[in-house]
Amino acid sequence: MPSTPEKTHSELIRGRQPGRSMAGELFGRQDVFETDVDVFFNKHWILVGVTADVPEPGDVSTVDLGKASILVVRDDDDNIRAFRNVCRHRGARLKEAGKSTVGMLVCPYHQWTYDFDGSLRHTTHMGPDFNHSCKSLRPVQLRVIGALIFVCLSDEAPQDIAVLEETMSPRFAPYHLQNTKIAHESEIIENGNWKLVIENNRECYHCGGTHPELTASFLPEDFGFCPDGLSEESQRALDDYYSRTAAAVASWEQDGLICDAFEHLSPDVMTNFRTQRLVIAGHGESQTMDTKVACTRLLGDSRRRDLGDTHLWTHNSWTHVMSDHAVVSYIIPLAPDKTLVRTKWLVHADAVEGVDYKLSDLTEVWLATNAQDANLVSISHRGTQDPGYTPGPYSPFTESYIDGFAQWYSARLAAHGI
Repeated sequence: MPSTPEKTHSELIRGRQPGRSMAGELFGRQDVFETDVDVFFNKHWILVGVTADVPEPGDVSTVDLGKASILVVRDDDDNIRAFRNVCRHRGARLKEAGKSTVGMLVCPYHQWTYDFDGSLRHTTHMGPDFNHSCKSLRPVQLRVIGALIFVCLSDEAPQDIAVLEETMSPRFAPYHLQNTKIAHESEIIENGNWKLVIENNRECYHCGGTHPELTASFLPEDFGFCPDGLSEESQRALDDYYSRTAAAVASWEQDGLICDAFEHLSPDVMTNFRTQRLVIAGHGESQTMDTKVACTRLLGDSRRRDLGDTHLWTHNSWTHVMSDHAVVSYIIPLAPDKTLVRTKWLVHADAVEGVDYKLSDLTEVWLATNAQDANLVSISHRGTQDPGYTPGPYSPFTESYIDGFAQWYSARLAAHGI
């Protein structure tokens, strides 16, 4: 009996029923993975770091992304720039992945030397007719929003990054995020497809049973609930949630802070993001176990501790900014079943560990949450590759953003002829 021919990428996408999860092949196949990297990580804007990665002139942060590699540098005029990590001689990598501080960018192969504006400054043995001006490093399009560094590897970068910039710049402004430093950073390689990492981040259906540290500071009602059949106790909790949120929003808006949700998620947009200022539970100050600030040296000029959680997610990142610190996470796909998750904890540039903050208090919530999520993504990925897997229904109350992500994913591929 002849075997059933393998479905194409587009057939798998078109075959998804609305309100149901994606086919397992979309998470496990190598050809799908390579297309995903090309479309969603080469042709869309992606988060690749924060300004504190390159705090001083001469600092370099090298980010590898599939076959590509990017140099993020701070030049002598304090500008942040990005270039392809490819020598214009014979293509050698200028820098290995990670951070460094240099006087100039020097190719380790033949010592071609570049300035921080990308211009080629020095070569040997190329003769009198060689034109240095034609061999500058290839620039990468870059936007700095708050402290977040976004790049696009395409020459035709999506123009709607302007919507993200216009939306987030005033929301980030009170925190002076470029005047921060990295208190801690971590890397986890999650054993699952990048889409499962993002799906897991966009729903909190799972949070109550798996994230005791995170739910100490989150109000569960913010992440959806079924209104049918609520007990009297649940109804009282819901009423308290509405009252608390309304009071917090009124207080924030009186201080000129932006609170409302803004969603740029529809299938016809390219730069996919959502933001909102969320109420923090308990003492209402920060995402810590006791819900109080972990760092007494607050961000920006405000002395107010209860500023809530200004969250932002994009298709490869999630960020939480509070009065005392920010947590920035972004992903880089490594293989169909492996995704790198980088997380950075930012505090005021002048904050002193052991005086203004205790590192364990600052990091314990998201270190635990990231480890728990890595396990959830792993068991989810393995399940989607099981012959017994069939796409299941999303909860319309707590997983609507996943359904929306699947629609956006499908639409973006179709726009690129897939």
